[in-house]
Amino acid sequence: MKKIRERDAQREPEAPSWDVPATAAEALVDGHRATRDRVARSILDHGPSSAADLAGRLGLTTAAVRRHLDGLTAAGLVESREQRVYGSRGRGRPAKVFALTDGGRDAFYQAYDQLAADALRWISEAAGGGEAGEQAVAAFARARLAKQGRKYRGEVEQADAQQRAEALARALSADGYAATVRRVPSAAAAPAAPAGAQLCQHHCPVAHIAEQFPQLCEAETEVFSQLLGTHVQRLATIAHGDGVCTTYVPASGAAPSSSRTPGAVPIAGTSPNETGSTARRNLA
Repeated sequence: MKKIRERDAQREPEAPSWDVPATAAEALVDGHRATRDRVARSILDHGPSSAADLAGRLGLTTAAVRRHLDGLTAAGLVESREQRVYGSRGRGRPAKVFALTDGGRDAFYQAYDQLAADALRWISEAAGGGEAGEQAVAAFARARLAKQGRKYRGEVEQADAQQRAEALARALSADGYAATVRRVPSAAAAPAAPAGAQLCQHHCPVAHIAEQFPQLCEAETEVFSQLLGTHVQRLATIAHGDGVCTTYVPASGAAPSSSRTPGAVPIAGTSPNETGSTARRNLA
């Protein structure tokens, strides 16, 4: 397979032309140290990013990053979109961000996904399949996510009770989940009631596996509930075909609700008719 030709941001002696890779896998499996791979990997780890964000993280010029983004876009690995803005938008055109396409994600995860899926399937079969197998996979998922939760607990517990969702989002983002928090009106009727929050994960490293094993999403939701000390409700998941994993965190002291919370509108890319189906458990 061809290696991706790396173009130096400052010096390009022969200014070689770029070959558009024949497949997504060809673009990313080979030449892992190439700058274009670094750009794609940064988007994978941090979620949709602007050219300026990528330049800052990778120590490149914005112009150099844009050239690599052009190549990745031509290869079908990256697509551009307008940056989502919450609240009032300033003057001027919205910033453009770049996100990996399904092909781009597949190029990174195809081999690892198959290995992980085979391992979880083996766990299920070794437990006898059926309900016993599902429970065995769920036990594995809870153990895995509990370990991840212990890593986040210190940062979350140090935060003020009203800021714990933001603290969890920062911890998740450090692990590549590109998490953000959006405050939304409380379910309470009182106008002065404190706002709840939507915890949004714009990237999920195990989305392809979670499509086959939803126990991973369920275990993650349970860990969020434990870390935040409150019932939380999963509104949408990337594994379910939604654009963003979205979890509703009620305001402190608010009563849990089985219906969609007023104001907790699914993020763009989710399906309004399907979001409730991903909340499989009513966690205390």
